[in-house]
Amino acid sequence: MRKWLLTLCSALLCGAAAFSQNLDGLDLFCVTTCPGEDASTQMRISWATDTLAEASYVLLTEARDNRWRRAVQYPAEGRFCAVFDTVWSKNAAGENFHEDARFLKYDVALDGLKPNTEYRYVVHYEGRDGQKTNSPVHAFKTAGARAWNACIISDFHSYPPLPGRMEAAMAMMETVKEYDSYDWVLNLGDVCAWGGSYSFWVDLYREQPFRDHMWASLNGNHDNMTRRYGLTNQFFRNVTANPLNGYPGEEGVCYWFKYNDALFIMLNNESMRDSTGFAAAAAWVEQVLQEHPDVRYKVVCEHYQWFFGTDGRASQYNRWHELFEKYGVDLALAGNNHIYVRAHHKGVVYIQTPSSDDERGQERFGPLTENQSLIDYRWNEGPKTVGALHLAVTPKKMIVTLLDRKGVVVDRVAIDP
Repeated sequence: MRKWLLTLCSALLCGAAAFSQNLDGLDLFCVTTCPGEDASTQMRISWATDTLAEASYVLLTEARDNRWRRAVQYPAEGRFCAVFDTVWSKNAAGENFHEDARFLKYDVALDGLKPNTEYRYVVHYEGRDGQKTNSPVHAFKTAGARAWNACIISDFHSYPPLPGRMEAAMAMMETVKEYDSYDWVLNLGDVCAWGGSYSFWVDLYREQPFRDHMWASLNGNHDNMTRRYGLTNQFFRNVTANPLNGYPGEEGVCYWFKYNDALFIMLNNESMRDSTGFAAAAAWVEQVLQEHPDVRYKVVCEHYQWFFGTDGRASQYNRWHELFEKYGVDLALAGNNHIYVRAHHKGVVYIQTPSSDDERGQERFGPLTENQSLIDYRWNEGPKTVGALHLAVTPKKMIVTLLDRKGVVVDRVAIDP
């Protein structure tokens, strides 16, 4: 076993298989780390293989175990997935093609982890043809430290024909790290231009930040669609492995988790476009808040904006503020509008992220004509906007900091528990 592990570690230096416009030649792909319900002791790992896989599993150890001598194997059963297959798409050269995406999807739930501990893992693949492959090394850190940090980013609309979008977002994440390190990433949606284009996800998950951190993600409207506006949450569900504690039809899409003493509730705007859908989501949010009365911080996240940043008109704020105020929500996070807005009302701080792709910002940015008593700050760089947030949390307060592409602090707010 030990000899095999040493061979494995050497093989990891070779990296992942090359990306192509479909899955030809790929046997192991889309590895990512998601939170478990209690991120102090639980994590969830998602990946996919080709349909020739005979076995695939996670090999996990603590980061300090340099020789992988105490590695533990977590087996998994793949389920056949074809929800992306034949979707009309584009490759990196801008050429039209239909996605060739029929694969096996795997989820592994890790439990019994040590709090405040850095882990690393690889995913191993064995094919029926004798082929053996290992993913690059991935890492995550469990919750449990008295103080912790996160990077909050959204709306980079990864699109292979325009690689600058993803490059801008990844550079922005590095800028956040240079400002202050972070333990995990909170993604507020629209990381893909078309979530139905599986090749976009394959490309995205090869980026280093997905290897280095746990990602807690939202389903944005772009992540929920195909090029021809086919809409389903099955795309998001099949590229993640989130907790299955959402309400019926939204398991693994809407979910909650605890990171240390903070409760995060993750919503899917695409399921609440009408009053019936919103009522189901609101009832679930209320239930989750009722079940966790003693957490220090309560954070609710959705993709659609609380306010329209161009002039301050209310958007999702009107739907939610009474419920949030009733249960003492501390921080409400959103994205989508591509303009940073920070507002405050009756103890709830509302923040929406700017875009981060240097390509789809808002050109129109007029005077604040509505909700002047609620909105404290707005920020926008115009059509080419790049920004992200740094979240620093201690038992005494949360501090949310907006950084521009150069790492300059643009706005900051402290939130008391």
